[in-house]
Amino acid sequence: MLSWEMSLCCLVSYLYVSKLHMMHLYYIVSSAVSMLKRPTITDYQSAESEQLMKRLRPSGHGVDEATYPAPIPQPAWSVDDLPRTVACSLSHGSNVTSMDFHPTRHTLLLVGSANGEFTLYEIGLRETLLSRPFKIRDINACSPQFQNAVVKDSSISINRVTWSPDGELIGVAFTKHLIHLHAYQQPNETRHVLEIEAHSGGVNDIAFSRPNKQLCVVTCGDDKLIKVWDMHGQKLFTFEGHEAPVYSICPHHKESIQFIFSTSLDGKIKAWLYDNVGSRVDYDAPGKWCTTMLYSADGTRLFSCGTGKEGDSYLVEWNESEGSIKRTYSGFRKRSAGVAGVVQFDTAQNHFLAAGEDNQIKFWDVDNTNMLTCTEADGGLPALPRLRFNKEGNLLAVTTVDNGFKILANADGLRTLRAFGSRPFEAFRPQYEASSMKVSGAPVVTGISPNIGRMDHLDRNSPAKPSPILNGGDTASRSIDIKPRISEEKPDKAKPWELMEVLNPQQCRVATMPETPDQPRKVVRLLYTNSGVGLLALGSNAIQRLWKWSRNEQNPSGKATAGVVPHHWQPNSGLVMTNDTADTNPEEAVPCIALSKNDSYVMSACGGKVSLFNMMTFKVMTTFMPPPPASTFLAFHPQDNNIIAIGMEDSTIHIYNVRVDEVKTRLKGHQKRITGLAFSTNLGVLVSSGADAQLCVWANDTWEKKRTISIQMPAGKTASGDTRVQFSSDQSHLLVVHETQLAIYDASKMERVYQWIPQDTLSAPISHASYSCNSQLVFAAFADGNVGVFDAENLRLRCRIAPSVYMSLTAINSNPPVHPLVVAAHPNEPNQFAVGLSDGSVKVLEPLESEGKWGTPAPADNGIPNGKTPASSATSNPAADQIQR
Repeated sequence: MLSWEMSLCCLVSYLYVSKLHMMHLYYIVSSAVSMLKRPTITDYQSAESEQLMKRLRPSGHGVDEATYPAPIPQPAWSVDDLPRTVACSLSHGSNVTSMDFHPTRHTLLLVGSANGEFTLYEIGLRETLLSRPFKIRDINACSPQFQNAVVKDSSISINRVTWSPDGELIGVAFTKHLIHLHAYQQPNETRHVLEIEAHSGGVNDIAFSRPNKQLCVVTCGDDKLIKVWDMHGQKLFTFEGHEAPVYSICPHHKESIQFIFSTSLDGKIKAWLYDNVGSRVDYDAPGKWCTTMLYSADGTRLFSCGTGKEGDSYLVEWNESEGSIKRTYSGFRKRSAGVAGVVQFDTAQNHFLAAGEDNQIKFWDVDNTNMLTCTEADGGLPALPRLRFNKEGNLLAVTTVDNGFKILANADGLRTLRAFGSRPFEAFRPQYEASSMKVSGAPVVTGISPNIGRMDHLDRNSPAKPSPILNGGDTASRSIDIKPRISEEKPDKAKPWELMEVLNPQQCRVATMPETPDQPRKVVRLLYTNSGVGLLALGSNAIQRLWKWSRNEQNPSGKATAGVVPHHWQPNSGLVMTNDTADTNPEEAVPCIALSKNDSYVMSACGGKVSLFNMMTFKVMTTFMPPPPASTFLAFHPQDNNIIAIGMEDSTIHIYNVRVDEVKTRLKGHQKRITGLAFSTNLGVLVSSGADAQLCVWANDTWEKKRTISIQMPAGKTASGDTRVQFSSDQSHLLVVHETQLAIYDASKMERVYQWIPQDTLSAPISHASYSCNSQLVFAAFADGNVGVFDAENLRLRCRIAPSVYMSLTAINSNPPVHPLVVAAHPNEPNQFAVGLSDGSVKVLEPLESEGKWGTPAPADNGIPNGKTPASSATSNPAADQIQR
């Protein structure tokens, strides 16, 4: 039998001689190389596609044609899904050269300008969050060629701005030599990270990629080169082969194969693997000039759009494996004399394409070559407008002739913007306005006007107010200082504040997940998928169930909603995601679960070994960490899915590396089992919580313990029971949940700033709680079936949802009564949450569309100046932590 080295060489040589298509090479080389290394989480997906690769390998003396899995059927959609209504117009002040929406905050728009400045807009608030002018960070580190170019002409423009996949970094490519990387911190802060002289001449494009799961930056330029850089500014690869300046790049991956498409000004399209072998393919772009390439949202279809030197524009779909054009879309006009530039395009939701041409935006159905429709967006567009969809496809930004841009929306986008206008973001406004780098002159906004109705409320005062710090001291100086919000509805200002009481199903929207044959006795863990289209529930029977929503006329966004009941999803194989129980009773085990960022894998345990499941096939990819001790909490490292923090029954925390199947570090600091783990990338820490009511803070690089604190228990309560921890979305605060209390900690100092203890209306123990996706609310479930919605900034109760809203009288009156055990917050919708109940059912709740939110914030002076209690009351009365009115 040939050694793997000889086999690989023979295969590669054979492929070149046979001129095997690009994707054949990707799969075969990947298969051979995978023999050399341990499988990682990402590699399991490659292993699963072994049957596919068999069909791609050469057989006999010929070459089999490449075959691919059939495209996933897409939900039906209509022309009404196109964002064509002008929602608002903003004056930018400089020519907009590039735009990109944030990958998860779908109303956050990054804009690059001809004056070298990049700006960040919150479209939902119609606000400029920040603006950063161009600045050379270290001119002495730059080449003499660049220094001379700057002396001759100091002007510099932005060619491209882009977000990293996780939305934590901003990449900027300039017309002269440089790229900049900035770290973004919500809501309106950036920090310069890196300046690289990437190319000689202009840097024409910049993109982020993850070869070998390492975040990198890919650039191309006038020097005819493509380069790959790590996050320290070190050059990893240089790709040579183009004979003209490289105009654009498109990094992508198929299975575990990472590659880059590039296009140059002579109309050549090339593809590169992350090695130094050279270009794998060489196509001619239609028009043989400037072309941009994009993949569909699901990564299965490749499109390109560009303009030829003669003025003709082309929009096409490619057959990747053949290197041929699959379809050419019609509807373009020959460019008029004197109109310079290249047509720009974008694609969204696997359904439609849009291009800017002839002072219009033109739309196509991806499966139909005829133009679907077009719009002038109320006029004012340039001959070749730039445009960009947000990731949900419900908003579209397009440039205007007056150095600004417009936001177009479909019905779902308009609802998002209206709802955003009603959400409690006013607290951020002072930060926005205080930004020293704000664009001069407020943006001119037209269009959006929130029109949110109100529900009838019961005249009842809040039983919950912020508590003082129990250890005394100046509470005013240590509490969160946030100005009271002012309602935009002027007639309501004179009304006394009223707690919203939701007492029957007609006052909100509730969806019950369909029952399944493997219905458990109770739901013990509950997660939304990160994409927001599914719910994953782990039952007391050690089985995980998945429900998914579909995109249709009733649910145009395709996201989880209480307005539509989803379907119970299972693969065709009929496999069920059942955890190992190690011959123990799963009802008595401590369950744990964690989901990878890309929703591809779920990791869970129920008293036995930890199992890693593929979310598409439900196959068990691997198992590890057999008991004893049993695993009690799981958390993926936020920067590396192959590093896992595992809390254990014996009070230790294991830092496990999937790549080498080894526990790298054991952390000791708790006295009882681990009940919670939360990473903060901003602070560089891991916070753990235990059944000992203690919090430990660990450095997430050295794993050194930085400090230990005990949560303050109410009088007469012992330090026992599960404690959960969760960082806010900006990672500045930590939510601590115990059956006796909710607490907010300043995460940088680990000092408690607010605490709430069950009382009055909500007097039962807390079973679980979670931040909303924007961390403006806290959803808390109680053992008596009530659910409380709190303002996260001060833990004031703003809404109580009674068990009669989402449960039957039979469930409420059962013995013992059914109640929620777990709460999960939707990853994109701040007012939607789900509860898993003690009878095995799962419910999704959200406000009525006419309301848009759960109640209104309590006024800051509700019986207490500035919403605070004198410190003396905390020391003189143990019950003061409940805050008397």
